[in-house]
Amino acid sequence: MNLQRPNSNDATRSANRAHSVVPCSGLCSRCIDGCKGNCEVFRATYRGRELIYPGPFGDVTAGGDKDYPVDYSHLNIQGYAQGAEGLPPGVPADPDHARFPQVDTETSYGWDHQVKMRLPVFTGALGSTEIARKNWEHFAVGAALSGVTIVCGENVCGIDPALELDANKKVKKAPDMDRRIEAYRKYHAGYGEILIQMNVEDTNLGVAEYIIDKHKIETIELKWGQGAKCIGGEIKVASLERALELQRRGYIVTPDPSDPVIQASFKSGAIKEFERHSRLGFVTEESFMQEVARLRALGFRRITLKTGAYSLKELAMAIKYCSAAKIDLLTIDGASGGTGMSPWRMMEEWGIPSIYLHSAAQEFAAVLAAKGQRPADMAFAGGFSSEDGVFKALALGAPHVKAVCMGRALMIPGMVGKNIAQWIKDGSLPKNISEYGQTPEEIFVNYEKVKDIVGAGEIKNIPLGAIGIYSYADKLKVGLQQLMAGARRFNLSLMNRRDLMSLTEECAKVTGIPYLMDCYREEALKILNG
Repeated sequence: MNLQRPNSNDATRSANRAHSVVPCSGLCSRCIDGCKGNCEVFRATYRGRELIYPGPFGDVTAGGDKDYPVDYSHLNIQGYAQGAEGLPPGVPADPDHARFPQVDTETSYGWDHQVKMRLPVFTGALGSTEIARKNWEHFAVGAALSGVTIVCGENVCGIDPALELDANKKVKKAPDMDRRIEAYRKYHAGYGEILIQMNVEDTNLGVAEYIIDKHKIETIELKWGQGAKCIGGEIKVASLERALELQRRGYIVTPDPSDPVIQASFKSGAIKEFERHSRLGFVTEESFMQEVARLRALGFRRITLKTGAYSLKELAMAIKYCSAAKIDLLTIDGASGGTGMSPWRMMEEWGIPSIYLHSAAQEFAAVLAAKGQRPADMAFAGGFSSEDGVFKALALGAPHVKAVCMGRALMIPGMVGKNIAQWIKDGSLPKNISEYGQTPEEIFVNYEKVKDIVGAGEIKNIPLGAIGIYSYADKLKVGLQQLMAGARRFNLSLMNRRDLMSLTEECAKVTGIPYLMDCYREEALKILNG
């Protein structure tokens, strides 16, 4: 089992000098007096707490790289040589008609008021990190064109430099939130939605009231946590004035920008940035139900919940409370997660890894269902990036899982498309891109498709990152159709746990999916003995 060693990682821009490293500490076997670095201990000697976080902030997304004993790669997908379930009415189940483009990848979620999506994926919460802010138009327009939901994450109002508060310190004007909502809605065509996430600070600032009064937002998401970290959200700011402003708004800012010693360190150049942290939430069933009732009274049609890689106790609480409160979607995010900024060692070493957490979620939902209690629709999150992962998550969590939440994977195409636009402008296209051409029409395989959707006059206003996300979503859709057709499932609602097999006995123990040599063994023996 290859587990990531501490003390050196590209995420923290550090590395060991020696090849021989102590496994438990990550220190070089021989630490030489006079070494010029560059392990984490070496860098922390003069930069201290900066080494807690991946960097550079605002330009990277970081994902934990710990190699867990069991992960989704330890599941394989079943394929069959007969049958075709879920074809449209009247379509014969024969080789001429059971073709993979016939597979229906649409999904929906919601307790009473369903949201349809063209594809069973949606974005992770894109909140107050700089990488989410500066790339938002690419992400939002791409999600809207692809017909999937985008989640606007926590603290967007609270960190907005142009935020205006009323006499009660509630949001009066939030231009960045306005921009984010309008960017998605401009190209929204009935599939997916923009939902807004809310944490403790957002609640205190009256974000829920603002977004429903001004924008008539239909869905709001409560947040217990995420897979990347077990504390509140964080960003960095490089200005003393900005740090003091966020502190005045009620955020935890470290090191304390109001401390004269810290101010002196900043002015001398030793401290170069501050961290803004969100508070920890404290969950009880009573407070959860009260908040759901309050939000419904404000007029929200749907309420969702995002929870993280906490213990099985918190997972059971989430599933039980969401059922009782008729929550519209429960997103369960496993470790190690990926984010724009989380403490690196926390991302590596805390929480229940995705496949373990998701297996328990399916088990717990089945317990409720057996008692006649309807579980909320669920989504799984935590390291997914390809169509096989989407298939496995939907099948593992069937029939309760309706979609997969993708964090970094859905951000990358937006950033790549944005950069291609800049490289075209600068005349500096990398060779691996320029081999396809020099213009967006030549480079992007789905350029004409997007042009057909928005119109010839509007295509010039579509950011190339949005076309990148549309192209990536198209790849996911076609790949998923192929896998589903091979499993003879032509509709997402028909996917089930028998469409998977465990490659190891340990995976079978964790997931409840039988070891591959046991799958369909009874049916096989009946054929042989018949």
